[in-house]
Amino acid sequence: MRRRIYIQLMAVSGVAIFATLLLVTAVYYEVFERQVFEDLKTCTGFLAGILTGGDGNKAGEHPELEPGDFYLLDRAVGGQGIRITLIKEGGEVVFDSEAQGEILGNHGDRAEVVDAFAAGEGWMVRNSPTFHKNTFYYALRINQDTVLRAAKEADSIFGVFTGVLPMILFLSLLLFALCMLLAHILTRRLVAPIERLAGESGFSGGQKVYRELEPFLQTIHKQHEDILQSAKMRQEFTANVSHELKTPLASIQGYAELIENGMAEGEDAKRFAGEIGRSSKRLLALINDILRLSELDVQEDLECEAVELSGLAKTCVDMLWLNANKHGVKLCFLGEEHVILANRGMMEELLFNLVDNAIRYNRRGGKVVVKVCEENGEVCLIVEDTGIGIEKKHQERIFERFYRVDKSRSKETGGTGLGLAIVRHIAICHGAQVKLFSKPGEGTQITVYFAGRKERGQESGDSLPAEEKNICKK
Repeated sequence: MRRRIYIQLMAVSGVAIFATLLLVTAVYYEVFERQVFEDLKTCTGFLAGILTGGDGNKAGEHPELEPGDFYLLDRAVGGQGIRITLIKEGGEVVFDSEAQGEILGNHGDRAEVVDAFAAGEGWMVRNSPTFHKNTFYYALRINQDTVLRAAKEADSIFGVFTGVLPMILFLSLLLFALCMLLAHILTRRLVAPIERLAGESGFSGGQKVYRELEPFLQTIHKQHEDILQSAKMRQEFTANVSHELKTPLASIQGYAELIENGMAEGEDAKRFAGEIGRSSKRLLALINDILRLSELDVQEDLECEAVELSGLAKTCVDMLWLNANKHGVKLCFLGEEHVILANRGMMEELLFNLVDNAIRYNRRGGKVVVKVCEENGEVCLIVEDTGIGIEKKHQERIFERFYRVDKSRSKETGGTGLGLAIVRHIAICHGAQVKLFSKPGEGTQITVYFAGRKERGQESGDSLPAEEKNICKK
């Protein structure tokens, strides 16, 4: 990261230096060009005053200038590198300070001369690519039929740039070296807080960081806490699984050894075989629930369809009626027809676990009511019992895996401690909310809220059209 930032800063510096030098050269040459024209204008005005005597009539009265006038022009511009030309209307050259005695061609088509006769003055720059020179011309009309033109040769912009190239290279290298030093310092300062964070395993709330990085750090901090929490939960889950599996396995092993060694005969052997069977069933139930939770943990999406929840709940009540009767619990159903978008198999599993749990932890002569209704536009599944209830301190953890309020009672009832954990996972898969209300000695009510319901009145066998099929996400 540091190397990339350093290279980018150097690239920006190089481009900035090169662009600045080009811009400075262009601006300098523009100022230089303007100054040359100002000098030529001043010089031409001065010479015009000499020729006209200040009244603007001499050249007009005497088309053929006297030798003394030419002498004055030569003396005025001598040694200054300025070329003076007098041009009559029609383009005839009557005097040229650098071509005295020579016959020059017609100058009537020169742009600066045409402009001077038309507007009083004109100027032009002509370039010589071979010698990288520019010739600056300024023409001034001094009377009705005569134009005085001054010319000066100077370097073109390329010539100026070439002339100062050594100095430009020196300054460029100096600036580039300075930029390298500054880029190195800035890169270290920019990256230092990030490297400090990367080198630390923890996140200190008081450490100095960039304000722009605070949301990023908060996200990392939350993920860090989630990872630690997840690791802790997995560790607890592993320990709980080991403990839960150890108990029935130890029971099976003990009874099997007694039978194998001939220490149990007749009724004892029959009783021990029964204990082995019960422990095996408990072990199988534990394994099935553990596998189911593992499947729910890795499940990304599931096929959903229109499910008539009240019909599904009534079927579950009918299926568990014998079990409730065995425990001396009255089981009943109250509900309206409501269709939700869900996975049918998971809904059956959720209902079975809730109702079975309410039966297991009830008291003889108790009651379990399963209800399907609507609250605030959401379909609600309510399972209410008159059982032992749950103390406030246990209610937040009741949906954790293997968490039991009364471990001795749980073993008596045959519960695995995973039923409500499975309920919570299925609810999460369907975007539903699970709420619990309980009072010790009075009973417990668990409500599952399903959002995005369908209209009432559809039969449980109805399914959504193909275009309305959906995927439920976790």
